[in-house]
Amino acid sequence: MTALKAVGIIVEYNPFHNGHLYHALQAKHTTQADVIIAVMSGNFLQRGEPAFVNKWSRARMALESAVDIVFELPYAFATANAPNFAQGAIRLLDAAHCSTFCFGSEDGNLEPFKRSLHLIQQAGDVYEEIVKEAVGRGLSYPKALNEAYLSTVDSANTKGSIADLSMPNNILGFHYMEAAQKIGSTIEPVTIPRIVARYHDDVVEGNRIASATGIRKSFFESDALNTVASFIPDSTREILLQWQSERQSFGSWATFYPQLRFIILRDGPERLRSIADITEGIENLFYRAAANNGTFESFMREVKSKRYTWTRIQRMLTHIFTGFTYDKRNCMTTPSYLRLLGMSQAGKNYLNENKKRLKLPLVSKAAAFSDPSLEMDILASDLYALGIGNEAFRSQIGTDYDTPPIIIK
Repeated sequence: MTALKAVGIIVEYNPFHNGHLYHALQAKHTTQADVIIAVMSGNFLQRGEPAFVNKWSRARMALESAVDIVFELPYAFATANAPNFAQGAIRLLDAAHCSTFCFGSEDGNLEPFKRSLHLIQQAGDVYEEIVKEAVGRGLSYPKALNEAYLSTVDSANTKGSIADLSMPNNILGFHYMEAAQKIGSTIEPVTIPRIVARYHDDVVEGNRIASATGIRKSFFESDALNTVASFIPDSTREILLQWQSERQSFGSWATFYPQLRFIILRDGPERLRSIADITEGIENLFYRAAANNGTFESFMREVKSKRYTWTRIQRMLTHIFTGFTYDKRNCMTTPSYLRLLGMSQAGKNYLNENKKRLKLPLVSKAAAFSDPSLEMDILASDLYALGIGNEAFRSQIGTDYDTPPIIIK
């Protein structure tokens, strides 16, 4: 019997929409894979914000549509900057024995990424020095990276096109390829073009594909799921309707801000300094802004600056909310398990066939496995439930320990 072949994808599904379905189906078709394995962020995301709905609902959305296996990307990587986010995700796909991984990109062609990666590797320490100098001048880290990249490109005699690393999906794709190379993985990269909607685009009436950002924005402006129904599969819509019926609210900083504000004011600047990513005295600004502002929007207006991107500030706030300190991060430098959130029958067949070849322990029930990173994921789940603020949902605190994987037949 021929061994089953898996393609890996790295996702957040916030929420799962028609563009995600297209990406999954194209990944499977392009690579001729038998199963799709998704590494998915948990309840807090890479842009430093609470997920629209929790990880179990988002995993079910994926499994009801096209995905065969969903593994959780641990909190330490799901809420990290692009290089560490990529490193954690690629290590999991490599551990799951994927032969390929597929990412959507604005370029839609792998060769520019290969050239860009080669150029930066050739530049070596010079590239890192340009980044360091740019950050010292007050540029945000992403802008410093792009400045160093453009400087490297300008000084090289480049034959052929290079990746545009000012674009969000291109940036992540580049770091996925970089991570695979750094860990010496044999997993092969594949990219497909992102279609219709870009990462931050608003919804456009008449289109069937919109960005997750646009979908969430449209929903929060109207408070009605029917305004975004044409951009999501029917199964996603049913799951969101069930969520709305049971909990009456969706994850956002607007919803979570009262508890975040309480934590900042209770802890004060001295305790905030131990939180991961807090640096250069910004804890004092957070404390003053929390004291002065009753809404998340007004809080962010006070703390936002050219030096810190909106995303970087939100990641700091996420770590404050969850109590994720520098000491905790130092204990979680690489993924140490595969947390199974759900699978289809094809996914179950794949895991049965490959269980002895997996490079990390497979965790199907959290209560049976002990690990600091897993404890952090469970804490994040409990705090997310509190942040939603619905009494029925608060009763689910602690259930992440014994929640079994979702099985779709």
